[in-house]
Amino acid sequence: MSIKKFIGDKAFYKMVMTVAVPIMIQNFITNFVNMLDNLMIGRLGTEQMSGVSIVNQLIFIFGLAVFGALSGAGIFTAQFYGKNDNEGIRHTIRYKVIITLLILVVATVVFLVFDDQLINLFLHESDSNGDIELTLSYAKQYLRIMVVGALPFCVTQIFSSTLRETGETIVPMIAGVFAVITNCCFNALLIFGLLGFPALGVEGAAIATTVSRFVECSIVLVYVIIKRGKFPYFKGVFKSFRIPRKTFKDITIKGMPLLFNEFFWSLGMSLLSVAYSLHGIDVVAGYSISSTVMNLANIAFISLGSSIGIIIGKQLGANQFEKAYDTDRKLITFSVLISLFIGVTVFFIGDKIPMLYNVSDEAKEFASYFIKVCACFIPVHAFANAAYFTIRSGGKTLITFLMDSVFIMGVNVPIAFALYYIADVPIWFSFPIIQAIDIIKVIVGMLLVKKKVWLNNIVSQ
Repeated sequence: MSIKKFIGDKAFYKMVMTVAVPIMIQNFITNFVNMLDNLMIGRLGTEQMSGVSIVNQLIFIFGLAVFGALSGAGIFTAQFYGKNDNEGIRHTIRYKVIITLLILVVATVVFLVFDDQLINLFLHESDSNGDIELTLSYAKQYLRIMVVGALPFCVTQIFSSTLRETGETIVPMIAGVFAVITNCCFNALLIFGLLGFPALGVEGAAIATTVSRFVECSIVLVYVIIKRGKFPYFKGVFKSFRIPRKTFKDITIKGMPLLFNEFFWSLGMSLLSVAYSLHGIDVVAGYSISSTVMNLANIAFISLGSSIGIIIGKQLGANQFEKAYDTDRKLITFSVLISLFIGVTVFFIGDKIPMLYNVSDEAKEFASYFIKVCACFIPVHAFANAAYFTIRSGGKTLITFLMDSVFIMGVNVPIAFALYYIADVPIWFSFPIIQAIDIIKVIVGMLLVKKKVWLNNIVSQ
């Protein structure tokens, strides 16, 4: 087998980086500032950090549910764009608004009515290393303010996702940059009370994040309004909310598995956090630190996964099937090779970051260990992520639902709880076991990509 099949030429990588780099930059800045936020809150203490970490797990589920809902319509947006069908894109935008509004209403009610019950899932009376009631109090303070930022977040995602799916990745990146700068500045001012501002601690962190949501939303909306002539599919998009029955049905059939996938996958990740939290608040804090570091380390393959969806979706919409297969093979290789380099780097230097936090020595030790373990599996997750976006780009959303969320809910989560409750396995051993299970997804993904089950044009008439 020729290695040239897996390596592109200069023009290929220039095309890929044109799409991927703005997404990478936005994700990098977002996650870097999140790490700074995490450090700032971590300076307050273990209970504050654990409370914020718990709420962020809940917000994480909401955010990915929105992402999944938009992704279903986004598959059609990318292919309609490849087909030069502006009216089709308008229909997908209307669909995004309707489904996102439903998610927003449900999430807001759940967060405000069942806050105690949700937060207490992560807190255990058997834990003697932290103040349970204090952690609960900080978490509730943070959650109540974060709910306010949910609406601008949804609006931003609707418009930014559409821009990215139609090749405009720069503006969402710029909006994201301004948002994270705003977040970082107000975090410093409101958490610690700098320059005469009140020292609000956890509440200050939530206010800063909420303000940044409004800033990001405003930038995207102003750009779309000013440059509406550049994007004909936005013209008249909200004059009505009519969506042809067939289009609505097709998006729902293809999109619902993605919505449920992202919801159940994020729920699964949160349940894994619950399983880890059984080992104590120090583990909660340590896992929060390691997750923040790994979110930064995973930027490359996550951004390349999004790029796969955009690039391959456009080629499939234009019926360029052989080109799509060749492009995808090279993109997956590129993603894994970059992730291998990043994994080695993180393994040797990533565990130094926990030393910057004002948390217990046990939490720092857990964080350093988690980072090293996760670094070893970055290439594994990179391939699984690339395969996921490949299969999804061709509309095979039921398959991605099975190999992603069903897998984590049916395999990872039960094993994680079984290792604690049945086998009584310490976190030092159970954590790498859970990470290693994802190798199965790599094998399945490799077979499905190779069989070309995803080479479909789902918007052809």
